[in-house]
Amino acid sequence: MGCASCNTGKDGTPRGCKNNGTCGSDGCNKLTVFDWLGNMSLPAEMPPFYGVEVRFKNGRKAFFDNRDRLGLSIGDVVATEASPGHDIGMVTLTGELVRVQIKHKKEFMNLESYPKIYRKATKKDIDLWQSLRDKEAEVQKRAREIAMGLNLKMKISDVEYQGDGGKAIFYYTAEERVDFRQLIKEFARAFSTRIEMKQVGFRQEAARLGGIGSCGRELCCSTWLTDFRSVSTAAARYQQLSLNPQKLAGQCGKLKCCLNFELDAYMEALKVFPKMEVKLKTEKGLALCQKIDIFKGLMWYCYDKEWMNWHELSVEKVNEIIQANKKGEKVESLEAYAHEALPKEKEAFSNVVGQDSLTRFDQPRRKKSRKRNRGARNRRKNQKKNA
Repeated sequence: MGCASCNTGKDGTPRGCKNNGTCGSDGCNKLTVFDWLGNMSLPAEMPPFYGVEVRFKNGRKAFFDNRDRLGLSIGDVVATEASPGHDIGMVTLTGELVRVQIKHKKEFMNLESYPKIYRKATKKDIDLWQSLRDKEAEVQKRAREIAMGLNLKMKISDVEYQGDGGKAIFYYTAEERVDFRQLIKEFARAFSTRIEMKQVGFRQEAARLGGIGSCGRELCCSTWLTDFRSVSTAAARYQQLSLNPQKLAGQCGKLKCCLNFELDAYMEALKVFPKMEVKLKTEKGLALCQKIDIFKGLMWYCYDKEWMNWHELSVEKVNEIIQANKKGEKVESLEAYAHEALPKEKEAFSNVVGQDSLTRFDQPRRKKSRKRNRGARNRRKNQKKNA
């Protein structure tokens, strides 16, 4: 967790700060960068870097120039320059690491070209900012009603007010191009502020909403994934996955981002595999590939018109047959090159944990029965003696 207010309570239940990513430590945001240069002093001849990184709603970040040399630290709420007016954000990085981030994102290093930070936010600024944040849900609901009234094929996913209330950014998703000129007029008339429309992708919307994936864990896009690369069905084909849209699609309706995670490993393993379209020439006829196993390095072939009889061959044997076919030679048969599977060894399981049988309570206790038998024997001996 990011801060002490996120810890668990006395009864073990999570308390939660209920700040929804706006806490002072900035640890609840997936875009948080650890300032590993914070405790290091600069060389004597090197001037300090006065660039500052500020975060706004929905993970939106921007770089600013601290021209007035304000003493800022991570978590401070500041008033920044905006067009028009000013905006309220939270400082996420200061010092030399900002220079590294600017270089990493390939932006201009000249701080004079960046907007400046006016001041640390006062209580009046924070109260106005909080009041605007509180009414964003109601504005979003009203904006959706207006869009539906104009029969626009779009969805208003979120609303973000500028810190001074001079502008409102409406985030929307749409599959096709939307003509929202009339929509902007209706929004300006209804909300009495400057309107800015910003389209976001379906993956970004799913990242903002969050959820649980089919793997049982929280969505990657809402926890750590920030680079949304394009995913194609070719990634599923290379991994020998069935092209089932219901299984390959995520909660955003697009192909799952995790299809790209292991794609490089599969591509590297497939370099030694011949193409499945290549036919093997044998004395018994042509052989066609039916299936491959990337992990075990095996391929299954069958003769033409004998589709039910599959022969298991290793990749080395298949490449050997292909090389012979290129020289104009035909191998005898697939059976001669068939892969001989080793018999599976029966695993001997041992009770390493020290657990007893699950049916131990169903069996009678032997100790008590022995005592009863001993008592019966003693009574019989006593009866014989008395007789």
